[in-house]
Amino acid sequence: MMQMAEQTEEENIEALWQEYEREKTVAVRNRIAEYYLPLVRLVAGRIAISLPQHVDREDLLSSGFFGLLDAIERYELARGNKFETYAGVRVRGAMLDHLRAKDWVPVSVRQNIKKYEKTVAQLEGELGRAATDKELAEELNLSIEELHHLESQVSAATVIPLEEYLRADTQASLEDGPVEHAEWTEVKETLAAAIEKLPEKERTVIALYYYDEMTLKEIAAILHLSEARISQLHTKAIFRMRGSLARMNDVE
Repeated sequence: MMQMAEQTEEENIEALWQEYEREKTVAVRNRIAEYYLPLVRLVAGRIAISLPQHVDREDLLSSGFFGLLDAIERYELARGNKFETYAGVRVRGAMLDHLRAKDWVPVSVRQNIKKYEKTVAQLEGELGRAATDKELAEELNLSIEELHHLESQVSAATVIPLEEYLRADTQASLEDGPVEHAEWTEVKETLAAAIEKLPEKERTVIALYYYDEMTLKEIAAILHLSEARISQLHTKAIFRMRGSLARMNDVE
């Protein structure tokens, strides 16, 4: 019975897409949007994991919904690309744009982010490998405890920053020409190489978080570490990979 219900739903959404292709009415668009609302909630849930409590989740859902409407209006049925993949990129992008516009990160934390990011990029560029906590702390003139506190501050402001890099190539393949697609392929290859160079625990956190789509809490349980420690490892990995991207841009 359940399988029959799923088939009926699929048939219904296909019929709606066909109808919308013939005559792009607001009524049909809204019915399609209603069908894909769970996708908006799913993306919002993943982004919300990394956000402070004071960020309004309803605002996130609202911006994602407008991203969904934009995706429906731009989607070309004839191209045969999967809508969920295309819409996921649009919805996520709309939410991240909303967060940037809100500028919810305090100035002091933003300054710390820039200092930390610059230090990681420069130090690891010189070393040609991942810097240890001790090396980072010395470069920043901090104790190990102070370094960990800084990383805790910074981690709340990362907002799944690599989502744009790890998934945006999907949008490039759907919308852009061969030159743009080649550029995104280069970004993906650079990130893949950067991930391979990460210390084992950081590499595991990135794989479980971005590819297996686990929460930080679930990863903490698997690795038998605190959620705060997983957050620190996530932050370190993020800035190491950002440094790799920055060095790639410097070469160009």
